[in-house]
Amino acid sequence: MSEPIIDLYPHLGSLAKDYVTLDNDTRIDWIRSPRWIGYPKAKDILNKLDDLLIYPKRHRMPNLLIVGDSNSGKTMIADRFSSMHKAYEKDNNEGVVIPVLSIQAPPVPSESRLYSNILDKIFAPYRPSDSAEKKHHQVVHLVRACNVQMLIIDEIHSILAGNLEKQRVFLSVLRNLGNELKIPIVGLGTKDALRALKTDPQLDNRFKPILLAKWEYTTDYRRLLASFESVLPLKNPSNLSDKAIALKLLSMTEGLLGELSELLSDAAIEAIVTGKECIDLELLSKLDWLAPTARRSQRL
Repeated sequence: MSEPIIDLYPHLGSLAKDYVTLDNDTRIDWIRSPRWIGYPKAKDILNKLDDLLIYPKRHRMPNLLIVGDSNSGKTMIADRFSSMHKAYEKDNNEGVVIPVLSIQAPPVPSESRLYSNILDKIFAPYRPSDSAEKKHHQVVHLVRACNVQMLIIDEIHSILAGNLEKQRVFLSVLRNLGNELKIPIVGLGTKDALRALKTDPQLDNRFKPILLAKWEYTTDYRRLLASFESVLPLKNPSNLSDKAIALKLLSMTEGLLGELSELLSDAAIEAIVTGKECIDLELLSKLDWLAPTARRSQRL
């Protein structure tokens, strides 16, 4: 009878187990690389985005506004969705299909800069000095040629960086672009984005808001911590979902997912460098880390 196989790292997922016995530098590189951690709210939003992607074309397409504080995980979800619907070459090799086109909003509400950001993302040649009208025609032509089915605009609250007239014009451009292309537009932004969209009643009615709230000490939060622990290749269990350390992490990150991801990466690297091989309260207390509010106060 063969000897039973002993699992030396039951706290780790299969991929982390492949890395845990490798050298420190390789493990640290792995920890620093981006990864997706799924959780119920994110999966719900991804399902809604999938529904929008296949929505029948019509003149007034439904849109979505994903709202949350800075570093709450909005961009992570958008990046995950884009990675699930990557661009690909047409069968006849005569062009590229881009199901999901994701761009950054211009820092100020500018029609011309919006078109420039779209053209940059699809690597289209253009002159920055071209008129907004010329860029508009080029955008419409190329977006249709690439069979773009959804436009995602991150940092859409940047609309508020301009005066009311510029805001009004920019919102009108978004509305008309969605009407002309007959594709859904998904905005990502802070709660300021809600305030900006309310200045255009037609757009306000079309953008359904979804709030990414800060995390609280719940069962889902503890499951999230367990998921993080399973992908960090540390040799000893950290038991991140235990109440004391879970509350400590919540306090240090103020319930923001991006902060949590960065903090746990820093802590895991420290655990490897020091040879501790786990994240505990003592290690967290010694990290050079400031909570988001404290960092903002220092910058003022």
